[in-house]
Amino acid sequence: QVQLVESGGGLVQAGGSLRLSCTASGSIRSIRTMGWYRQAPGKQRDLVASITSGGITNYEDSVNGRFTISRDNANNTVYLQMNSLKPMDTAVYYCNADIIPRQLTRSVRNYWGQGTQVTVSS
Repeated sequence: QVQLVESGGGLVQAGGSLRLSCTASGSIRSIRTMGWYRQAPGKQRDLVASITSGGITNYEDSVNGRFTISRDNANNTVYLQMNSLKPMDTAVYYCNADIIPRQLTRSVRNYWGQGTQVTVSS
């Protein structure tokens, strides 16, 4: 029932910007930590940034200062503002969220979006 839908990926030149958006929908009691991961060809999926329900953020070192994660709790949406993009940022970006379904009071489940391609050309 719970679904994460992403948008905002695309092709951009080095130094450009993109804003990713991810909205959770379905039978949701509450959403805890939300985050963005990325996976480049031949590499593992790694955390880019995360944000708790209270707004505490965490960034991977290579994006710190360039990317900003934020969330709109009223709309169950998390954003990733990506500035000063570099070719090394090219990857499929996945939205991730720890969610308590409405029918499970204390059971936290992890959900993934389908991924959106971000390509940064040099």
